[in-house]
Amino acid sequence: QLQHPSAEVREYACASISKLLQQKHVIPAFLQRDVVRCLGPLLMDHSLAVRETAAGALRNLSACGGFEVCDDMVTKDIMTPLVALLKECSTGLDANQLSPKKRREMDKNYIEDIANEAVNLLWNVCECNNTAVSIFNKEGCLESVLHCMKKFSTNVDLAISVANCLQAVTEDNPDLLSSFNASAQQILETVMLCPESTMKHILLRTLIAGTIWNIKDTIPPGSLGSMVNAILKIFSESLAIDAGETIIRMNEAEKNRSKLAIEAETEENMSDVIDNCVLSEDDDMEEIPKGKVRRENDISDLLPSDKWELKEVTALLMAQQTALEIIVNMCCSEDPSDDEWEEVSSSDESDLFMENSYNEGSGLLMSPLCLSDEINSAFLNNLIPKKILEKTAFPNSVALDICMHNPSWKPLIKKLNAVQCRALTCLHSILLVSDMDCLGGASALQSLAQHLSQLIFSKTELPTDTEFLEAITSALRALLQTMASKNISQCMTPEQLLALCEAGIHSSNASVRVNAVSILGISGSVLAKGQDTVETLKMIGKFLLDVAMKESSLVVAGEALDALFDVFADGKEAEKAAIQIKLLPALKEFQPVFKMRIRKEGKGQYSTDQLCVLDNVKMNLRRFIAYQETLGKTPT
Repeated sequence: QLQHPSAEVREYACASISKLLQQKHVIPAFLQRDVVRCLGPLLMDHSLAVRETAAGALRNLSACGGFEVCDDMVTKDIMTPLVALLKECSTGLDANQLSPKKRREMDKNYIEDIANEAVNLLWNVCECNNTAVSIFNKEGCLESVLHCMKKFSTNVDLAISVANCLQAVTEDNPDLLSSFNASAQQILETVMLCPESTMKHILLRTLIAGTIWNIKDTIPPGSLGSMVNAILKIFSESLAIDAGETIIRMNEAEKNRSKLAIEAETEENMSDVIDNCVLSEDDDMEEIPKGKVRRENDISDLLPSDKWELKEVTALLMAQQTALEIIVNMCCSEDPSDDEWEEVSSSDESDLFMENSYNEGSGLLMSPLCLSDEINSAFLNNLIPKKILEKTAFPNSVALDICMHNPSWKPLIKKLNAVQCRALTCLHSILLVSDMDCLGGASALQSLAQHLSQLIFSKTELPTDTEFLEAITSALRALLQTMASKNISQCMTPEQLLALCEAGIHSSNASVRVNAVSILGISGSVLAKGQDTVETLKMIGKFLLDVAMKESSLVVAGEALDALFDVFADGKEAEKAAIQIKLLPALKEFQPVFKMRIRKEGKGQYSTDQLCVLDNVKMNLRRFIAYQETLGKTPT
């Protein structure tokens, strides 16, 4: 049917395949039938409708199939017709200029809709495959997609697709930087400055800000300071919005709109009523034609056209998640050299702000970070740490209840949780790159410890979600390490920490298990310096010893041994506890087992860096045993 002489039959066949490809289990069967080579030529079909449905089917295949399928698509040369299609779309956009009024009168704009599907397909394959990125660079695809971006004022969905694609292809892609000339940067800057306040436009600006961060090496040194501030201003705008309240408000708006639609006697009356509604659907919203196949996933433009409010909330959550992810990258990027950054002197206003931030006792929430001066200043001026901390809270319970009882809104729960986890990861990054003074001092760190403790222990059962556990244990580990290094008393009780680590060590995620034993090691080393802590140290010691001996992952076992070394390295209480749990004989017995495991399991299962760490643990184990033996010989 894909080769049928009738365009309508070909379109129907593509649409049918597109719908089926939303089901992951059918994808292997389609791949065996060489669906990529069958659909690829249809991207250049004489019929625009066929082009669109073929591109949509391939988009579904790339989105639902994952990395291996995208690799297969590139191997089967999907990029050749895709690049050709994009170039034709780019040319066609100019030839297809219509007034907004005329556009509303038409059922659809085929060129823009085809471009949207094609750009999404391009985004998916470039995100998964380096060869696709190389072809993007070599074939000048940047010019084509930027041409599509120029439609942002009338087609925000297309612009968001382009922005997603740009953010993906500009990440770690130095070969593309030379293509971002003044004209290209001007397009991005224009989009960043667009004043529209819908959630979709907030998402668009956030994605463009992320792209500009990726291409920061092309920005003149004298403009870097203002560029960083502009980026963080956009992120601040996104993070300032309360997603829970937005869900409640938008859900109510959806109900009201539905009620109005039902009450309306005619389509004309309904149109009049909705036009007068504050939350009416925008004129530039994409209309989905009859028979158009859509699939539900993270891309908001695939939601049905009558889900305007849901699209807005989805866009907001995507914007917030994206902003938080880029902030992590900003914290983790290498510190630029002084000559790369514009020297910015502190104004009286910023000095006053600094003074007020400390006088108000807001500590961590409004204190500068120990990064470059420009990022420090921009973080401070845009209250980024404060907004990150707000996002670490659990989602609004009323909003969650709305989502739970509304099937089409239920996917938002996962997105709400993702925003919280990204915020915790941001917090972790900030703690890693900041010193205590920059974080607001001891009281701010203790308040933060209480906040994290509340997140963990506020519910009747300890959290089990892997992503949340990894994010919060990483943040807690970094925080406790900072507090321990500055001799700041820790707010969590040993019993709480043991309970958390007991839950963490049973996680299927090795990073969570590593964090769990590391947290115990940090806390135990602090307790070892105190008084009357023998019993607690014994519990910690037994726990860590048990993990070291029984853990399936050598990396986690090694971390448990490191934690033991930290806890029992010094202090009278630690010495007593070590004797009572028979730490020395246990480690002497375990030493050859650990060596043998490294020799047998190390090759092939672990990276070079991990093996290097394990070798250090092995050496430290030998030294620690020798140290413990000297303690036993020392007269007391």
